Amino acid sequence: MPLDDQRLTNLANWDARVDIHFQSEEYGVGRFKSDPSHLSDVVTFDRGKLPELTGKRLVHLQCHIGTDTISLARLGAEVTGVDFSEKAIAAARDLSEISGTPARFAVSELYDVPDTLGETFDLVYTGVGAICWLPDIRGWAEVVASLLETGGVFYMREGHPVLWTLDWDDPDRLIMEHPYFEGRPTEWEESETYAGIGEVSSPKTFDWNHGMGETLTALIDAGMRIDRVEEYDFCEWQGIAQMVKGDDGRYRLPDRPERCPLMWSVLATRV
Repeated sequence: MPLDDQRLTNLANWDARVDIHFQSEEYGVGRFKSDPSHLSDVVTFDRGKLPELTGKRLVHLQCHIGTDTISLARLGAEVTGVDFSEKAIAAARDLSEISGTPARFAVSELYDVPDTLGETFDLVYTGVGAICWLPDIRGWAEVVASLLETGGVFYMREGHPVLWTLDWDDPDRLIMEHPYFEGRPTEWEESETYAGIGEVSSPKTFDWNHGMGETLTALIDAGMRIDRVEEYDFCEWQGIAQMVKGDDGRYRLPDRPERCPLMWSVLATRV
């Protein structure tokens, strides 16, 4: 699928984030260099949900600067990280070198990954905040399935599609302002990014929501068996303005958090 104007706009935005993220405390590149056992917060959360990784061939889709990819390698996987940003992949390769953790990285638009790599894997991993940048969830699911050996495993943890509908600007009410189902993209313009300090030179982005039913059905139709689905009433980040950080470092609604799912995860097998 060729990059259209909306995704070219997103590519410029993600290119502009790379240097800020690489220097940020949140991504913690220095900790990967100084501590050979250090893992990203994302993978630290996910490791208990994943199968044994030792000796497994794993591809990480939409890997950005590779901190989660390197973390998965440190859990024993033979990793390949893929991203559509050449600048992000260059940073990921630098991270692999300075951290002393071997990893392979490739530049590819998501829907072209099977042709770019030309191989299959034991595991496909997708991290938080990834599929919202994709316009076609069925095409994404076909990519996931085509990258897996028969019996291979897919894991993803994401912001819940209900979370992505909520209005950030109203501090008093939960308002479903944005689309739940896949369709028209939502346009944003933000000069700051979620990690680090600095102004993003290409501030405009487009994102797409994908309902849980759409996403799970797309995986099933692509030849995947759904093994486990979990929903969470907390986030690892401040998903909307009224969320508050607890003693455990996670963000929840301050009043009756059971009202709203904020993250979800899925584990599936290629049949």
